[in-house]
Amino acid sequence: MAGSLTFTSASAAFVGGIRSALTSVFFLVLAGTYVGIGALAHDFGFSAGWLGLSSVLVWAAPAQVILLSSLGAGSSLIESAVAVTLSAIRLFPMVVALLPLLRGEGRRLHHLLLPAHFTSISMWVESLRLLPTLPREWRLAFCNGLSVGYMGTAIAFGFVGFYLAAGLPTLFAGALLFLTPLSFLISTARNARMMVDRLALVLGLMIGPLFVWYQVELDLMWTGVVGGTVAYAMNRLREAAA
Repeated sequence: MAGSLTFTSASAAFVGGIRSALTSVFFLVLAGTYVGIGALAHDFGFSAGWLGLSSVLVWAAPAQVILLSSLGAGSSLIESAVAVTLSAIRLFPMVVALLPLLRGEGRRLHHLLLPAHFTSISMWVESLRLLPTLPREWRLAFCNGLSVGYMGTAIAFGFVGFYLAAGLPTLFAGALLFLTPLSFLISTARNARMMVDRLALVLGLMIGPLFVWYQVELDLMWTGVVGGTVAYAMNRLREAAA
C-alpha cells in the first residue's frame, strides 16, 4: 500500500506511483482494454505510430475508441474532434474532485496541467484511494508516476494488440473493450456510500439502455443528466420527508 511507504524525495514518490500502477488491478484492465484498441486500430488501417501518439494525446480508452471508429467510418476530422470532446466532458468532474488533493503551498497552475491531462478512470479511482494516505508534498509526484505507469501500460499493450490483430478473434477484441467500463462500474458501486450516489447509479443502469434502444442522440450524456437530476430530486424529497 502507498500509505506504508516513506518517500524521501519527489523522484522516489514518482517511482512509487509507477510501482503502484503496475501492481494495481487497473494494470490488468488497461492491458486487456488496449489489446482490443490496438486490434481495432489495425483493422481500421491506422499505423502503430498513430496509435501510440493518440494514446498520449487523447488518453482515455472510450475517447480513443470514438476517434478510431469515427475516423475509420469516414467522418471528418472536425466531427471526430467534437465527438471526442463530448466524451471527454465526463472527465471534468473527476478533475475538479482530484485537484484539491494535489494543491499545496507553492503549487502553481502549470504544475497541475499534467495531472489534469492524465486524468482517466483508472488514475482517478486509484488517486482518490491512495493520495489521502500520502503527505501533501509527495502527492503530485506520486500521481504523475501513477499516470505514467498507466499510460505506459496502455501504449505497450496497444502495440501488442496491433501486432496480434491478424490472429485475434473480433469478438474477443471487442469484449476486451468492456473491461474499462466494467471496472469503473464495480469501483463506483464499491465507493457509493451516499444514498444519492446509489440512486444515480441504479437510475443510470436503467435509463441508459432505454436511450440506446430508442436511439437517442448523445445517450451517454443524457443518461447522466437525467439519472443524476432524478436521483438528486428523489434524495431531497427523502430528506425532507425524514
